[in-house]
Amino acid sequence: LAAMGTARQDVYEQLKFNLYQDDAVTGEAAGIAMGLVMVGTKSAQAIEDMVAYAQETQHEKILRGLAIGIALSMYGRLEEADTLIESLSRDKDPILRRSGMYTIAMAYCGSGSNQAIRKLLHVAVSDVNDDVRRAAVEAIGFILFRTPEQCPSVVSLLSESYNPHVRYGAALALGVACAGTGNKEAVALIEPMTNDPVNYVRQGAMIASALILIQQTEAVCPKVKTFRELYTKVINDKHDDVIAKFGAILAQGIIDAGGRNVTISLQTRNGHTHMESVVGMLVFTQFWFWYPLSHFLSLAFTPTAMIALNAELQMPKVEFKSNAKPSMFAYPPLLEPPKEKEKEKVSTAVLSITAKAKARNKSKKGDQDAEKMEVDEVEKKDEDSEKSKEEKTKEEKSKEEKTKEEKSKEETTKEEKTKEEKSKEETEKEKESKETKEEANFSVLQNPARALPAQLKVLSCMSGRYTPLKPVTTGGIILCKDQTKGEPEEIVETLPTGGPKAEEEEPEPPPPEPFQYTED
Repeated sequence: LAAMGTARQDVYEQLKFNLYQDDAVTGEAAGIAMGLVMVGTKSAQAIEDMVAYAQETQHEKILRGLAIGIALSMYGRLEEADTLIESLSRDKDPILRRSGMYTIAMAYCGSGSNQAIRKLLHVAVSDVNDDVRRAAVEAIGFILFRTPEQCPSVVSLLSESYNPHVRYGAALALGVACAGTGNKEAVALIEPMTNDPVNYVRQGAMIASALILIQQTEAVCPKVKTFRELYTKVINDKHDDVIAKFGAILAQGIIDAGGRNVTISLQTRNGHTHMESVVGMLVFTQFWFWYPLSHFLSLAFTPTAMIALNAELQMPKVEFKSNAKPSMFAYPPLLEPPKEKEKEKVSTAVLSITAKAKARNKSKKGDQDAEKMEVDEVEKKDEDSEKSKEEKTKEEKSKEEKTKEEKSKEETTKEEKTKEEKSKEETEKEKESKETKEEANFSVLQNPARALPAQLKVLSCMSGRYTPLKPVTTGGIILCKDQTKGEPEEIVETLPTGGPKAEEEEPEPPPPEPFQYTED
């Protein structure tokens, strides 16, 4: 990576020496590294070395590394790579045939070549090896990334293929071609794949959806919310497959990459193919064989920042006007931790046996009491009749008082409920009116600002003092000319970066005073 694209012969020779050690892990890394150093050079010597060793070696890992290395050396070479593509495509070894598909992807990347697409589609439906077919479909995404609206129509039939490898390739092709665009047709093709019976197809669908929906807001693309919910559901589901869960974790990381301040684009702001992004994306697709290669995706990230600089390359205080509602390009809401549910008190279970035992004990006690009682029944009856009459009159009076109190209580509760409902309706109406009033048709951004690719079209500079030397709509770092030279400038204060700070070391204690050691 440090010597990427330099074609330094000394670095190449050192890597070749490591390749010839015939160690599987080192050889795979050396194969990819040789391609990175010689990227786009079409070095005949390098290609000859790599192809010759690929045909000799018995290690599949080394073969896989060399397959990528060969493809990278032909980056952007178009028709010059045709002879090598032809020889690789006819090879008996499926890994070298796969290398031929990647070579087409690199040589014709962003060209939209019909001839290359025709060849890839033919291999995608005719080759006997699943890996070759998958690679052929993935390569379509690299060729069509300049015209992402064409990719869904080309890949739509392949996304419904009976072969799960082809379906996976179709998902990644859509992700690569439509990265960061939020293309609705591509999302519509990927959505059914998230429920695919095959676990790795679900993984590819989730990763591709994150590539497409990166930095898309709900206001622009409503499907963002459903996909975010899907990622969290799969991640938290203990019973879901590990492969699909890995895809969901990776997708969650991609959609929120760089603190939601970066996007994925295989071309620069001016429309030129960005070599590092293309190379990073190709090596990223190899996480199928080795998960750590997924880190290469960071090469494809581009910051969505707008930074205005003066002649001294300092950031002056400048304001930019965004002629769109703030909610259109706002940050997505932060994830909230799940709320703990209050544990309900469960009533203790009563067994039928215990209930029967209690009933028996009661009946026994009743019989004993009846035997003990020896009182004159006649006198008791008279006393009881008088008491019952008095108790009845008292009960009737208390019942009348209770009914009156209940009626008054019901009336007061009804009045309170109606008042509460009215107040709730009034507060909701006030909230809605406030939101409509607060939601302005524009927003003011301070330098430096976060500006999404779609937002750049509606940006304009508000400062009368500074005039940008290139259109603000290009984004990135913009140099500004100061119209009033000599006057003091307001410069944006630079803040210290976050992260752990080095702890201050305490002073060491002084050495002990000199002493004499004596043996007792």
